[in-house]
Amino acid sequence: MTAMTDSALQASPRAMRDEMVVFGLIAVLLAIVPWTGIYPFFVMQALCFALLACAFNLLIGYGGLLSFGHAMFLGTAGYCSAHALKVWGLPPELGILTGTAAAAVLGVVTGFISIRRQGIYFSMITLALSQLLYFIYLQAPFTHGEDGIQGIPQGYLFGVFNLANTTTLYYVILVGFLCGFLLIFRTINSPFGEVLKSIRENEQRAISLGYKTDQYKLLAFILSGTLAGFAGALKVFVAQNASLTDVHWSMSGEIVLMTLVGGLGTIFGPVVGAFVIIAMQQYLASFGQWVTVIQGVIFVACVLTFRRGVVGEIAHYFRLSL
Repeated sequence: MTAMTDSALQASPRAMRDEMVVFGLIAVLLAIVPWTGIYPFFVMQALCFALLACAFNLLIGYGGLLSFGHAMFLGTAGYCSAHALKVWGLPPELGILTGTAAAAVLGVVTGFISIRRQGIYFSMITLALSQLLYFIYLQAPFTHGEDGIQGIPQGYLFGVFNLANTTTLYYVILVGFLCGFLLIFRTINSPFGEVLKSIRENEQRAISLGYKTDQYKLLAFILSGTLAGFAGALKVFVAQNASLTDVHWSMSGEIVLMTLVGGLGTIFGPVVGAFVIIAMQQYLASFGQWVTVIQGVIFVACVLTFRRGVVGEIAHYFRLSL
């Protein structure tokens, strides 16, 4: 969203109204999913990845920082939550907190290292750190290597909500997604978010105005990583396992793909992109490895015909802020 018109739309009361109306519609549609006959595990998985893509979009779409290693937050939170639930016997709420906190700490460490560089150098450092963690988790005893952590107990959230019940688990995941999405929405529309956008557009100008841009970028990186970890901790309850797949570089590529297909720098683009990619994986699974080829073709088609992404093109055509 680089045009002045788009920025103006974002800041206006009309834009805020449009975004809240769309958010309300999405929340209502998602709330009635268990009663529509739609496969709930597909939607739960899509919601986890939608939150992950939104967290990534906060970093690249509004901070201008392209990370090729966001899978490390997803996988780290997943492993830590799974270990806390299965080995330590912690209740679900503490398991989620453990995974999210681990991702936050990882965000501080990796952010402090990578934020010192810009552009492709920043991207390559995040990719290298992610792959470093991948090989650590491959050898670490608590991750069980290629087998991963299986059979994770779902338990009772706050001692009340039975997560083994599909409907209960669905609404817990939905509430987690909505809370994470609202936090991102609030961040984007805060003074902190405005500074992030100014850094994205012209970092030297922001520095000349007195902003310590490295600190803002580091905070954005930590927040993005923490929310990505929160998505990973929620995903553990859906998949009931934590595996190396969530830490592999290809997962980081899928996150980028989801964001670009939906619409980079849009509020709802990553959500749509995540549902599109997960739907393809779910319903085209019979094609085997050809699913990746099909995804590549769709991605190329989107880049050529919908350069702003699906949501970006819709927002541009109808003059809306989405």
